[in-house]
Amino acid sequence: MPVPVAGEVLVQVKAAAINPSDIKNVLGKMHKTTVPRIPGRDFAGIVTEGPAELIGKSVFGSGGGLGFQRDGSHAQYLTAPANGVLAMPSNLNFAQAAGIGVAYLTAWSAMVDVAKIQPGETALILGTTGAVGSAAARIVHNRGARVIGTVRKEADLASAKDLPVDDWINLATTDLPAAVRAATNGRGADVVFDVVGGQMFEKCLASLALRGRQVAISSSPDPVVSFNLVNFYHNESRLLGFDSVKLSMEESAAILRLITPGIESGAFPPPEVEIFPLEEGVRIYREIAASKFKGKAILVP
Repeated sequence: MPVPVAGEVLVQVKAAAINPSDIKNVLGKMHKTTVPRIPGRDFAGIVTEGPAELIGKSVFGSGGGLGFQRDGSHAQYLTAPANGVLAMPSNLNFAQAAGIGVAYLTAWSAMVDVAKIQPGETALILGTTGAVGSAAARIVHNRGARVIGTVRKEADLASAKDLPVDDWINLATTDLPAAVRAATNGRGADVVFDVVGGQMFEKCLASLALRGRQVAISSSPDPVVSFNLVNFYHNESRLLGFDSVKLSMEESAAILRLITPGIESGAFPPPEVEIFPLEEGVRIYREIAASKFKGKAILVP
């Protein structure tokens, strides 16, 4: 049983999501992780110890080194800073609240805090049908900007009908920069959100409008990329990196607090989740690592 120190709460975990970074973590790919360590970044539960006004409250949270530098959410209990948890959205259950953290935190930070998307601008979002990409599409649309989405094959569009995307680009049949120019009367995108990296990196840069901003959060499987530096500086492009693991629990809670009204209004819906008992965690980890499981897995102690 973890013991909270001054300024912390003890949370009885009711649900915890498995994120791709959790898989990388237990495979030893997150170099700042200290061991031994309980993994897990996202959670929802009930406060059992801490400030009187929080005891018995249903809360959710994410970030702050959970699962990396401090024991995470794939357990029956966890400790967290008291100001690193916040009240669950009124329209979500524990599993839904546990599943919403990392994707929306990453999308909001990248598009609002880092890229500073503005009303009337155009954003190109790679991986639009994924957890982070779909969250970014909803956030960008909610901020009054235009959304250009991408799919890897035509069939992917069937599962994306509820996304607020103004124009779709099928990467299997269309050159990305050419399609973006065609959709923007030759101008390009003000912001490109690159959740892929690798071979898509340079194509994203070529899709930017003059003085456009590209936000990179991943580069898989090859972390080494190249691009035409002459084109880059002539276009006065901006290249920005963002790593959600760097967010503290307090910073994460502040972002989730900003997102909560959109969650409660339905503008930022939670993902569809599949629930498994905590005892099956190792099996689910292995299935996700082997690409045998594609949904949003939630562990319930």
